[in-house]
Amino acid sequence: MSDENRAPTTAPEWDELVADASAIADEYRENGWDAVVLDPEAVDPVADDDRAGMHVTVSPDEYDLVESLVESDGGGFESANVYYLPADGADRRFAIAVERDETTETAVIVPLTYSISAARSVLERALYEEELLVHVRPDSAAEWIVFSHEDPSLFVEESDVRA
Repeated sequence: MSDENRAPTTAPEWDELVADASAIADEYRENGWDAVVLDPEAVDPVADDDRAGMHVTVSPDEYDLVESLVESDGGGFESANVYYLPADGADRRFAIAVERDETTETAVIVPLTYSISAARSVLERALYEEELLVHVRPDSAAEWIVFSHEDPSLFVEESDVRA
């Protein structure tokens, strides 16, 4: 992935998004849930056939934590909430995916940012296939944790994918 397509996780908007993600986690905790907020090092849209979707690179420690939650999970992270921030005329998009395991009352909160021009083909494919995959992994490993979203339209505005 070229650096020009990598999503900056240092912009002021990113800091606001992470603060919103932390506030969402606090709400879950107040309701008795375990909640983890990831702090992505990078978010990359990837269109290759084997791992199409959003690639979210996290630290090895964060990956190990999420992996332990997924492995110890009794039911599965089969539901999600998505909070999408409107584009405000810019190319950069921001969203928060809350991956939810209802059985264990565990939430993994994933802040996302992406350039719509770089992500357009990934999102169009996801809309066509009715599934957007979010792949979480550490930078130096081949392991992946995959969260599936059956309604990719939650990650875009209609005008984002119109020709």
